[in-house]
Amino acid sequence: MNTLDEQRQKEIQQAEELLFTGPQALGFAKGLFQGHFVSDWVMPYPRVAETERPQLEQTLTELRKFLSEHLDAAEIDRQADIPRSVIDGLGRIGVLGMTAPKEYGGHGFSQMANCKVLEEIGRRCASTSVFVNAHHSIGIRALLLFGTHEQKQKWLPKLVTGEQLGAFALTEKEAGSDAANVQMQARLSEDGSHFILNGEKRYITNAAIAQELTVMARTPVPGSDRTAVTAFLVTPDMPGFEMLEARMPKTGIKGTATGRFALRDVKVPKENVLGPIGKGLKVALTVLDFGRTTFGACCTGAAKTCLELAVAHANTRRQFNKALGEFELVKKKIARIAADAYAMEAMTTVTASFIDRGLEDYMLETAMLKVFTTERLWECINDVFQIYGGSAYFTDLPLERMLRDARINQIGEGANEVLTSFIALVGMRGPGMEFKEIYDTMMKPSRDGMSKAWAAGMSRLSATIRVPEVPVQSEQLRGHARQLGRLIRHFNFSVNRALITYREPILDMQLVQERIANAAMDLFASTCVLSRIDGEIQLAGRNGSTALPDQSAAELFLRQSFRRIRGFLAALTDNDDKAVIAAAKSCLTSGSARRA
Repeated sequence: MNTLDEQRQKEIQQAEELLFTGPQALGFAKGLFQGHFVSDWVMPYPRVAETERPQLEQTLTELRKFLSEHLDAAEIDRQADIPRSVIDGLGRIGVLGMTAPKEYGGHGFSQMANCKVLEEIGRRCASTSVFVNAHHSIGIRALLLFGTHEQKQKWLPKLVTGEQLGAFALTEKEAGSDAANVQMQARLSEDGSHFILNGEKRYITNAAIAQELTVMARTPVPGSDRTAVTAFLVTPDMPGFEMLEARMPKTGIKGTATGRFALRDVKVPKENVLGPIGKGLKVALTVLDFGRTTFGACCTGAAKTCLELAVAHANTRRQFNKALGEFELVKKKIARIAADAYAMEAMTTVTASFIDRGLEDYMLETAMLKVFTTERLWECINDVFQIYGGSAYFTDLPLERMLRDARINQIGEGANEVLTSFIALVGMRGPGMEFKEIYDTMMKPSRDGMSKAWAAGMSRLSATIRVPEVPVQSEQLRGHARQLGRLIRHFNFSVNRALITYREPILDMQLVQERIANAAMDLFASTCVLSRIDGEIQLAGRNGSTALPDQSAAELFLRQSFRRIRGFLAALTDNDDKAVIAAAKSCLTSGSARRA
C-alpha cells in the first residue's frame, strides 16, 4: 500500500472514530457489505409511538390548514423571500422547535414524527422546507446535541419559537463536501477569555436572517503545529461580523436567504464554544446525519406532489381521443413515481427510527437516504414534467419551479458523487480489513496472526456460501424475501471479488465504487420497502381487515430494484470504463492544449 492509499485509509478510519468510539454493533449497511442481514435494525417496520401520535396528528392538521391558507410557494419564488408572517406561523405551530425538549418550549418530537412534519412542508414549498431544515435540522440541532445546559437555556427558548433564527455555517471556498478542509481560523486570546475568528463562509442558508450561527473554524492543537475544527456559536451583532452578500441570486429555492459573510477579528467568548475544542468535525458530521433524514422527508413530500399532479393531468388531459392515462408510456411514468415515492417514505422512516432508538453508526444509511431520495425525486419531477408536456415549461404551473428547486438537492449537504464514494469505501472497509488480515499473515506468519487470519477467512467464507435470512411475517412476501437474501449474498461475493481483484487501487476507482454503492443503496431501499409492506399487511390483519393493502407500488419497486441490483453487479465485470476514461482524458487534454 503506497503512502496516498495509507493516508486515504487513515482518513476513513478517523472519520468513523470522530463519530463512534469503542466497540460498535454491526449496523445494517455495513452488515450488507459483509454478507449479513441485520434484521433487528429494519424489522418490524417502525411506527410513531402511540403516545406521540395524537400530538403529531394535531400538529399536522394545524400545519396543513396554515399552509393552505398562508403559504404561497409561487409568490415566495417570485419575491425571493419567505414572509415573516409565514415564519411566525410556523413558530406558533411548533415547527421551528419540533424536536427540542419541552422544557425549552419545543414539542419534544421524535425524529420520525419530525420527518412527517417536514414531508408535509416539502409537498408544498421547497424554499420553506429548506429554510426549516437549515434552522432546525442542522441550525439548532448542534445546540440540542452538543450544547451545555447553560448554552441551551440561553439560546433555545427564542430559537424554538422562531423569535430568533439559526443557521449552520460550514461551507467555504475550499470546504463543502470536504468538511474537514475548513480554513476559517480561530485563535485563543492571550488572556484565554475568547477566540478571535477570521475567514469567510459562503452558500449559508439563513445567514442574513439568523441571530445564531453555528460556525466551524480551525483552532490550534496544543503541543503541536496542527489545527483541528471547532464549533462556535456566533451572533451577527459581534463586532467584525460582515455580511458580504445577504441573498445570493440562484436558480431555485429562491425564498431562502443564502448568504456569504466574513468574520474579521471577531471575538467569540470561550463560553460560546460548542462541544469539545477540536471536535467540530464530529459536531458537523453528526448534525448532517440528522439533517439528511429530514432531507429525505422533504424529497418524499415533493415526490408525492409529483404523483398527485401526474395522476390529475393524466385523468383529465385528452390526446388522440384518449385520456393520457390510457397510454402505456404515461402509465409507466406514473407507476415509477408511485413506486419511488413509496420507497422514499419507507427509507426515511426506517432511517429516522435509527436516531429515535439511540442506535449508533448510521452514517452510511443517512448518506444512502440522501443520495437515493434526491436522485429519485429528480426523476419523478422529470417524469411528471414530461406528462404535462409543453405546459410544464410555463410559470402558471408549479412544475418549472419544482424542477429548479429540486436541482440543489443532489449537491447540498454533501454532493452525491462524494457520498457515493463514501458509501462504497466505508462499506468495503470491514471486509477489506479481513482480507488484509489474511494477506498479512500469508506474508509474515505468526501464531497470533494465524488466529486472526483464520477468523477472517471463516467470516468471508461463511458470508460467501450462506444466504442470509430475511424474516418477513407475511407469507405472500416470502418469495421477495428469498430473492433479497440471495442478492445480498451476490452483493457480498461481488464486493469480495472487487477487493481481491483491485486491492488498494480500488480507493481511486470511482466507477467501480459507484456500482457497489448503487447496489448497496438499492438493497437498503428494497429492505425498507419489504419491511413497510410487511408491516402494513400485519397491521391490517390485527385490525381485522380481510382486504389486503394495495401492494402494487411496493411490488413494482421490488421488481425494478432487484433488476437494478443485478445490473450494477454485472457491470463490475462488463463495462466501458476504459473507454470512458480514455474519452474523458482526450477531452481534458485537448481542452488544456486549446487554453494554452
